[in-house]
Amino acid sequence: MNNQSMYHPSEMSLVLPKLEQLDHVVAIGGGHGLGRVLSSLNHLGDRLTGIVTTTDNGGSTGRLRETKDCIAWGDLRKCMHQLVTQPTLISLLLEYRFKDAGELSQHNFGNLMLLAMDDIVDRPLGVIQLLLKLIHVQSHIIPMSEIPTHLVAITDDQKYIEGEVAVDELDQMPNALTLKPQVTATQEAITAIKQAQLIIIGPGSFLTSIMPPLLMPDLRHAIASSDAKIMYITNLVPENSPAGKLSEQELLQWAQKMTDFTAPDAILSHNPTNKNCEPFYFRDIAQNTTRCHDRAKLRKAINELTELLFSPEAII
Repeated sequence: MNNQSMYHPSEMSLVLPKLEQLDHVVAIGGGHGLGRVLSSLNHLGDRLTGIVTTTDNGGSTGRLRETKDCIAWGDLRKCMHQLVTQPTLISLLLEYRFKDAGELSQHNFGNLMLLAMDDIVDRPLGVIQLLLKLIHVQSHIIPMSEIPTHLVAITDDQKYIEGEVAVDELDQMPNALTLKPQVTATQEAITAIKQAQLIIIGPGSFLTSIMPPLLMPDLRHAIASSDAKIMYITNLVPENSPAGKLSEQELLQWAQKMTDFTAPDAILSHNPTNKNCEPFYFRDIAQNTTRCHDRAKLRKAINELTELLFSPEAII
């Protein structure tokens, strides 16, 4: 045997985990949950893309949308801030909120800055790309659409409930969800999905963070046509909305019924006492003192599930 072709035990340390070998990872969802996933995977650099829901109509974002026809900047801002590893003045300003400031009270400075930049730069994605450079972030953040739209729920009695805030306040799951107006996905989002080897969806509010991107046929078709493995991450506790009354399995079945959404290859859930039952995999992914996902634990769990997804013969 040629000595150059021999495998030396010392080289085992050079074998990277499967997650580190992937060319591209895409994560889809809303601000808090998606931001947590992105921050746990920010070591992937430019091989990581977050596709962000842009239908929020609450808080500072909602006030801006009432006065100007724009996309929801709040969740985009949160995701960008979560990726910051070296704080700068600009990254700190992203999360600054005015207090006792008259009309500016409770407005987020980052939202105002993004809205102002949107008047100067030719498109929302250009604003995001410019700001990511300023805060020294290599990963990509893409709005699900650059066209302003609102989430609309259709109830049993055929009433149309418009806006994320109102949808989350429903007493029961709607008959259907739609976007008003129906918009197309950002082309860069479609391209990222086509290039992805792993697509992560969630965690987050099911109706208002996870579902809106899936309501766009072109984005949904891109996921269905992709060869990427799909991982769904559940919430730590039931959310305070109609979706919180259903199990994760029931929610996914509901999504498939509404949108023909592609079933995930793996579902990552927090319950370390339960035994794994495909496609459910249970890992401790919660912080010890809060109800937030722990970044280090989340990274470790995503790593483990990625190994399983790309190595069918592996044993849990």
